[in-house]
Amino acid sequence: MKKWMISIGVICLIGALYMLPIVGFSERQEAIKPQASDKNACEIFIEVEGQEEKIPLETYITGVVAAEMPVSFKKEALKAQAIAARTYALKTTNYGKIAIAPTVAKQVFYDEEQRKANWASNFLGNEKKIVEAINETQGQVILYNNELITAMFHSTSNGKTESAYGYGGNDIPYLQSVASISDQASPKFEAVQEWTLAQWNKLWPIQWQPSDFNRIQLFYNDSGRVERLQLGNNVWTGREVRTLLGIPSTDFTIIFNANKRKVQVKTQGYGHGVGMSQYGAEAMANEGKTADEILHYYYQDIEIKKNRCMFKITSSCSHCN
Repeated sequence: MKKWMISIGVICLIGALYMLPIVGFSERQEAIKPQASDKNACEIFIEVEGQEEKIPLETYITGVVAAEMPVSFKKEALKAQAIAARTYALKTTNYGKIAIAPTVAKQVFYDEEQRKANWASNFLGNEKKIVEAINETQGQVILYNNELITAMFHSTSNGKTESAYGYGGNDIPYLQSVASISDQASPKFEAVQEWTLAQWNKLWPIQWQPSDFNRIQLFYNDSGRVERLQLGNNVWTGREVRTLLGIPSTDFTIIFNANKRKVQVKTQGYGHGVGMSQYGAEAMANEGKTADEILHYYYQDIEIKKNRCMFKITSSCSHCN
């Protein structure tokens, strides 16, 4: 009888030991996946153009943060990016009802295969860091007057962020210009691009002469960005010039270097400049600021709340009513 009991015990022990590596592996894998949505919240899926299937919101935000912000940034900066990206996605897609493009004009998105390719041997560690930022902010969104904001963000300001009015002529209370001096430490803060006169003239609807560069008039707005460029009777907005030349920002100067026989354009900042500066967020995180403090600085008079389906996403969701 005793031998029989001992045999059974040995078999159970072997079975338990056999299962340990499997359990441990699954736990390690689970640690780098976004947490499942709150059971009391409506599941939201995002349709990304070019992707075969809709993607759970938090999984989508993981791909956006990985694409939009350097993984080397502090976790509080990554968390601020996650909240801004989640807010922007829900606002833009009307809670998943409209597809979103994975582009700079909307939000860049890297799926898991792209992240593995980009990070190679660092994939697991980088993924874990990003997912922690997502999980720690799960469901959090930015509100103004209890409505989702248009949470615009950009890489690097020119020392001040751009207001919505300065950018597009619409005064939006939560998108005002604020100082972001630490952006000067960004590797993208300053750039110089050059063209021969022949190359330059291919870009414009008019033909420039070397003497024309002395007649340029640049009109700047309150944030130090070009509102318009005027050359004689020809006028272009700063945004039109940025698009035409493919330059990083609308804070620019233009000269013709007679010695090199080249047109030189010097820019400060990278991106449209509206909303949260990503390098500014990193600087604030390095100073010990939290994600909430970062977001309240770059977006004025806002609230950060957890979206528990309070916005009546679908009529079929009974607890949303």
